[in-house]
Amino acid sequence: MFKNDFDKLDQYAINTIRVLSADMIQRAKSGHPGAPLGMAPMAYSLWAGAMKHNPANPNWADRDRFVLSAGHASALMYSLLHLFGYGLTIDDLKQFRQKDSLTPGHPEYGHTTGVEITTGPLGQGIANAVGFAWAESFLAAKFNKPDFKLVDHYTYAICGDGCLMEGVASEAASIAGNLKLGKLVLLYDSNRITIEGSTDIAFTEDVCARFNAYGWHVQTVADGNDTAAILEAITAAKKDDRPSFIEIKTEIGYGAPNKQGKANAHGEPLGEGEIQLMKEGFAYTEEAFEVNADVQARFAEHIANGVVQEAEWNKLLTAYKAAYPADYKEWETWHSDNPPAEFTNLVNSDDFWNYEGATATRLSSETVLNKISPVLPNLLGGSADLAPSTKAVMKDKEYYSPENPSGANLRFGVREHAMTAIANAMAVHGGLRPYVAGFFVFSDYMKPSMRMSALMNAPVIYVMTHDSIGVGEDGPTHQPIEHLASLRSIPNFTVVRPCDTRETAAAWSMAITRTSSPTALVLTRQNLPLLPGSGKAALKGGYVLVDEINPKTNLPDMILMASGSEVSLMYEAAKVLKEEGIYARVVSMPSLEVFEEQDVEYKESVLPCAVRARLACEAASSFGWHRYVGLDGDIISIDHFGASAPAELLFEEYGFTVDEVLKRARGLVK
Repeated sequence: MFKNDFDKLDQYAINTIRVLSADMIQRAKSGHPGAPLGMAPMAYSLWAGAMKHNPANPNWADRDRFVLSAGHASALMYSLLHLFGYGLTIDDLKQFRQKDSLTPGHPEYGHTTGVEITTGPLGQGIANAVGFAWAESFLAAKFNKPDFKLVDHYTYAICGDGCLMEGVASEAASIAGNLKLGKLVLLYDSNRITIEGSTDIAFTEDVCARFNAYGWHVQTVADGNDTAAILEAITAAKKDDRPSFIEIKTEIGYGAPNKQGKANAHGEPLGEGEIQLMKEGFAYTEEAFEVNADVQARFAEHIANGVVQEAEWNKLLTAYKAAYPADYKEWETWHSDNPPAEFTNLVNSDDFWNYEGATATRLSSETVLNKISPVLPNLLGGSADLAPSTKAVMKDKEYYSPENPSGANLRFGVREHAMTAIANAMAVHGGLRPYVAGFFVFSDYMKPSMRMSALMNAPVIYVMTHDSIGVGEDGPTHQPIEHLASLRSIPNFTVVRPCDTRETAAAWSMAITRTSSPTALVLTRQNLPLLPGSGKAALKGGYVLVDEINPKTNLPDMILMASGSEVSLMYEAAKVLKEEGIYARVVSMPSLEVFEEQDVEYKESVLPCAVRARLACEAASSFGWHRYVGLDGDIISIDHFGASAPAELLFEEYGFTVDEVLKRARGLVK
């Protein structure tokens, strides 16, 4: 096991973390030294005395997870990763915050080995930690046996005052207490300072009382340098079956005599002179970026302990494989990057694409979800208290609860932001494919974590229903207008707005198979007709649904393009135009991002440059469609807010009708 009887050399190791962090920031002339100086003892206590991790294999499935919610303290993280042997070199530390370095200003998952998740803005890391702990609980319930604890790890997070002021932290802490996630331990760096000064100016609540009210196990460590007390608190936390909150009272900028306890220690380099004074106070004799040989040897001991712990788990895994071969095979399948063969076989079957009748695509999604659920046993997800409306429930699976942790249907409560950050952690934890669901307009509450999904290449699936003014009587506050454009503007984020049930099947297929980016399925409340010719071709993002060719030019006279509910308008308009001698091609564009991934030849075959008369239609902002209609084209859209009225009336008033399509189309070919 790791050490828990720290001595003077361990204290020197803690000061090494402090000095390396300060040196990094000083060299970069940018960064946040105050938090690393105060947090170093708790971080060392955690990594050296409590955490189960093996730097030789950062991807060990049963390692403890560590989340630095206060991501601005990244220098602390990089010092730990270097000293604990995760591959960061001294030269990497010297490149802190520099272009193309492994030590960016805030830790990034997938970029720096050992960083478990990109927490981004303050507070999200607390929700990420909840997601890790929730994932552990679910996997343990699935795979553990009375004689085999294959899944048995903790999630630790360090947060600060700023994290706890953010609303997402409250959402996440509330659901964690409700779920009794006993393998979650949150260490609170209580230094009582923010950028603007003392927390007395804006944050005077009793934080411990707040977490008590959430149902957490709560402790306080009075001195942030008391590693024995910190270790004792962590040990006590692990014995409780509730999530644990440990307030650790620290001094920001500890050891820097002229800045300790002051706001200016937060976000600016200490200065060479101040670092020298700090070193003298610590009796620290090494030069900048030097590590004492005895300290290196002590970290080598910690690293060796991690190797032993994983070796013991690997023996357990081997025995598990022999005792439970079917479960082991499923474990391997769950942890594969590719969907199982059963899913591929389903998608390639006729049944997957065979539907009838007009249906709201939220109901289409429910149908498709319940086709794929039985062949994707590691799919789990739920809604922010909207399951009856989003139709995102897997009927073959039970609901998760503290009493039934094997349930794959999740209840998040009215907590959209935390829900999304939790799903991010589930996606990068390993073994799981999460989805979350909500009304499309509430993506406003989800956007910060949706962006982190894309930044991390995390394949979270977003089921977003009630996609337009079709919401009707709920009015403009609940009618998405700019939201499609907003999500489409996120790099590495895929938006799919299907026109019918077959395209909804394609949307789910895309979402499951796109394992390096998040995908949003944007779905209607109102019924949409099943259009002849729709289906598998939607997997290319855009395709020709109706193709009427002018025999004189061997080209269509014009192109009508749309997504979602507006495709049927184009389909019907094309029939009338043909009777008038106008040959129109109808292009369904369920996903602009996927269409843009196709080669030039395919895109030209769908949208030939020679056809300049183009009309797009989407019941949302026009932003983003101009690149497809060009200078000569037109767009039927809504660049203003909606109103509270029956949906049919709003579609009529705002021009989303076949008659309006015909009027605009005729104008383009005159």
